Amino acid sequence: MDIRLYVTTTEARAGAILDLMTEVFGEEDFAIATTEIDERKDIWEASVYMTFDDEAQVSERLQALLSAEHGDLSIEREVIPDIDWVSKSLEGLSPVRAGRFLVHGSHDRDKVAVNDIAIEIDAGQAFGTGHHGTTAGCLEVIDRVVRSRTVRNALDLGTGSGVLAIAVRKLKPVPILATDIDPVATAVARENIKRNGIASGITVATAPGFHSDAFDKAGPFDLIIANILARPLIKMAPQLVTHLAPGGSVVLSGILASQRWKVLAAYNGARLRHIRTIWRNGWVTIHLDKAR
Repeated sequence: MDIRLYVTTTEARAGAILDLMTEVFGEEDFAIATTEIDERKDIWEASVYMTFDDEAQVSERLQALLSAEHGDLSIEREVIPDIDWVSKSLEGLSPVRAGRFLVHGSHDRDKVAVNDIAIEIDAGQAFGTGHHGTTAGCLEVIDRVVRSRTVRNALDLGTGSGVLAIAVRKLKPVPILATDIDPVATAVARENIKRNGIASGITVATAPGFHSDAFDKAGPFDLIIANILARPLIKMAPQLVTHLAPGGSVVLSGILASQRWKVLAAYNGARLRHIRTIWRNGWVTIHLDKAR
């Protein structure tokens, strides 16, 4: 049985509460969201979803994070019926535009325009439909990098659904290594690569961190994309940079805005130069490069 705990408030406060929940729950397996209930009356809900077994500890933590600035709001509870949420989510999942890309589900193929670079990804078991701020931010930076810099090969580290590897390959026919620690994710990525009409050029491998000879065989890379989380990104900075070719670009995401400086410090320490940061919905995507 799934539970939703939520507060009802204004759009501005719902956004602020979402930022707080992202800091507290962002690296755990709890879904968080804001939902518009009544546009005219400015009524919104900020929610966190969990299993029944997790309700007590999540409720206590939610109450604590609200107490300082939002203690006047009452936490409400809803029991979620058993539903095929993958299919259900597709009903209202609209296409997402990022740069020249349009990421859409199979139910929205008719929304693709002539000049769109379309990527078809249905909601499923692996992260990356384009709707999260980290994925959309990566797509936008990838578009800029591939248009303006020399990219002869690429690495998509923590590929999830494969959406970012597919994006690079659709922009430029270069060899790409797409890896993930999760074998379910790599299986989903392979399916999505085929779904998008890519018959060759992307090698998918299940590999934790850089503990695989696949990286040495395919690298060094002109472009490395890592949409993971701040802590592992900071930890792996020295290893990641050793696999980056001189003059190469790095695109990092899965980073809360509040964690940006820690990630930048780690990669500046590894002698990468900050090019730009994109902010989306409380998350950041960072573009850095390596001197020639």
